[in-house]
Amino acid sequence: MALDPRLQRQDAALAAAIGVGTVISAGLGAVAGLYGDRQAPMWAAVAYALVLAAAVAMRRRFPGTVAVVTAAAFFAAGTWHVPELFVGTIAMFIGFYTVGAISPDRRRAAWIRIGITIGMFVWLLTATFVQATSPTDDTLSQAGAFSPFVAYALLNILINALYFAGAYYFGERAWAAAAARRTLEERTAELEHERERTAAQAVALERLRIARELHDVVAHHVSLMGVQAGAARAVMTKDPDAAARTLAQVEASARDALGELRRLLQTLRSDSDTDAPSTVGLAGLADLVAQATDAGLVATLTVIGEPRPAPDTVQVSLYRIAQEALTNARRHAGPGATADVRLRYGARGVELEVTNTGRQVLRPGRGLGLVGMRERAAAVGGLLEARPREQGGFLVRVSVPMRETTDA
Repeated sequence: MALDPRLQRQDAALAAAIGVGTVISAGLGAVAGLYGDRQAPMWAAVAYALVLAAAVAMRRRFPGTVAVVTAAAFFAAGTWHVPELFVGTIAMFIGFYTVGAISPDRRRAAWIRIGITIGMFVWLLTATFVQATSPTDDTLSQAGAFSPFVAYALLNILINALYFAGAYYFGERAWAAAAARRTLEERTAELEHERERTAAQAVALERLRIARELHDVVAHHVSLMGVQAGAARAVMTKDPDAAARTLAQVEASARDALGELRRLLQTLRSDSDTDAPSTVGLAGLADLVAQATDAGLVATLTVIGEPRPAPDTVQVSLYRIAQEALTNARRHAGPGATADVRLRYGARGVELEVTNTGRQVLRPGRGLGLVGMRERAAAVGGLLEARPREQGGFLVRVSVPMRETTDA
């Protein structure tokens, strides 16, 4: 995986600082006589600095290898008495921390750090034992139960324990923080994808709603105007007054259609998140039945039960279903057909039933009308039954549960 150029530049700068710092620290240690006559030559310090710098520069590509290399280099420098103790410690901390912070193989990362820690403590305890069993005149006094030598040894153990525990802890914290950040980014991406999908679904549902409204308005009124215009043409020469009255009904139907289309367009142009109040509802069923009768389909309306308030969405849906059912009856039932619209208020909900007599329907149509009625029923939690009647004609029945009708 390609590394971020910014991170590569940061590692290069850190590696340069480690290399230069190691040489400077070794030079000052040599002047101070850190190991006396036993210290290694200066070229060993330069080689040590190059190894540490190269390892730090490659820490993101090979974190496990870098941790082992920095620890081994520190061990070699101490064994061969390279006069440098401080920058090497920092480099080893960086390697130890890095393998814990970014290594994807967590089991391998844990074993590498545990192995380095055990190795360093074995080395420390071995050096302490050698020093304790080979005393010289220039060493710390070992006299007493808690001698200066014992105190110094315990201090070294404590410092190293804190050193490796801190490097381990901060590496784990960095890995956990990075994992949490990756999870957050993934969830953010998922939420963004879900938002886009929800927006697309909302657009599709809105288009479906608009198409359904347009179909209901246009199909009903245009069908009604067609029937009325045909009736006016049939009686125009025999009864001009009747033709004039029928044409007036055509004009009224056209105005009604334009009014509903204008309301729909106003709703689409509105900036509000809520729909504009509907102008149709259950109170308009009587006018709807009267229009059907005027158009030649003798229809009746019966209300059963005690009327109760219903949500606007339920009222609009039931009105449109009744409108579509009457429109289909005018189109397909044939001459002399009648229709019966029944609105029942029950304990469990409200039911609308539209039946008509007329031609025998062998196969129900698959047009948009039936699809729209089913969608409207489902939108308010209702169930729609639409089927031919055995004695001729068609039946449309929709039931909406009471939970949809408890609030106005």
